[in-house]
Amino acid sequence: MPQAFRNTLLSLRDLIVSAGPLAFLGVGLLVLAYWWLNPNPPKSVTLATGPAQSAYEEFGKRYQKALAVDGIDVVLLPSEGSSHNLQLLREGKADLAFVQGGTAELRPDDADALVSLGSLFVEPVWLFYRTDAIKKRASNEQKGQLDGLPQLKGLRVNVGTAGSGVPTLMDRLLEANRIEPGEVTLSRLEQTPATVEFLAGKLDALVFASAPESLMVQMLLQTPGVQLMDFAQHEAYARRFPFLTPATLPRGVVDLAANVPAQDVRLVASTTSLLAREGTHPTLLTLFAQNAQKLHNGAGWFNRAREFPSTRHSELPIAKEGERAINETVPLMQRYLPFWIANLIERMWLVLGILLAIMLPLSRIVPPLYQFRVRSRVFRWYGRLREIENDMEAGKVEPADLLKSLDALETQAEKVSVPLSYADELYALRNHIHLVRKKLLRA
Repeated sequence: MPQAFRNTLLSLRDLIVSAGPLAFLGVGLLVLAYWWLNPNPPKSVTLATGPAQSAYEEFGKRYQKALAVDGIDVVLLPSEGSSHNLQLLREGKADLAFVQGGTAELRPDDADALVSLGSLFVEPVWLFYRTDAIKKRASNEQKGQLDGLPQLKGLRVNVGTAGSGVPTLMDRLLEANRIEPGEVTLSRLEQTPATVEFLAGKLDALVFASAPESLMVQMLLQTPGVQLMDFAQHEAYARRFPFLTPATLPRGVVDLAANVPAQDVRLVASTTSLLAREGTHPTLLTLFAQNAQKLHNGAGWFNRAREFPSTRHSELPIAKEGERAINETVPLMQRYLPFWIANLIERMWLVLGILLAIMLPLSRIVPPLYQFRVRSRVFRWYGRLREIENDMEAGKVEPADLLKSLDALETQAEKVSVPLSYADELYALRNHIHLVRKKLLRA
């Protein structure tokens, strides 16, 4: 091995050994901080959606596609609807879920166990009825039109499963209209079977609480012989129930060419929020909140552009990740760096700053340690040289033996390798060996 290369390797080894403990300490503290902060989220998350062909299912697929770009597998968990989703969150079977305001009874401890990422979209109460089922009734009903819940008396109405939350909502609305149990024949079939029964004439009316993206809603809006009830008192409902807001389905918004609907339809609506369990990883909440800005900020049938997501109408505390995504711009680093790198820096920057503050002063001991290690390679032979000189002055050892010891010491010194910056130390040792030899020969 060339001597220059050997010297370089030795210098590098000395440097590594000198700085090794400090580097090991820094890496250990960094690993400990990473474990404590857990900046990177799990690769899989469960999102409770809703029944087949519902708006919740449709939005769930959109989130699944959006988060797949960042390597997150969103597992969609079908459910009966809003109330069922809330129960899945409480039981820990889902990490996030769509929950509609007013369709489920919140518990006192939900505020501590659940957080909201904001309200995402409006979900009107769609009450579809068959015109042939009411055309023989009096007043407006003779024209095949309904404009109030009291007109449901005597009809067969499906309000959905208990897990959908709609039965709870309808119970409140029917009670407010003084409709006694039994005056309306209520059924609680799932959405798809109920629609089949409805189209077959075995039900007179259907009640959904869903976003207009629901395929079932869009189909029924364009089905001949099916009408959407006009809530003439929608402003009054919004005053009576804080979780409801008045909404209007504009004329022709479903199909401009066919003029569907033929006139404005007044509706009552609640807003749906994306809820999460308190223990859900913050980075997952950030990803969902940021993608919510892309998926729900456009104009819709019932809202203008950038009205959603919103922190209004929330029945639970807004998570800081949701608050930031809704009210602040995209963080600077996320504009120019991949999300994972930006997220790692954002979550670790304080720890990195503390580590830097600790490691910089400690790093000052590395040069002295390195210097001591290199010089000790030379200086340790001075101890042997001192012993030879003491033996010579004491006269206890024969000069010939002392010369042999000096020769052995000189041979060892010639094998010592040090960086060029410390070569003066090595040559000083050899010079001192020579001086002792001259002194011994004079004696």
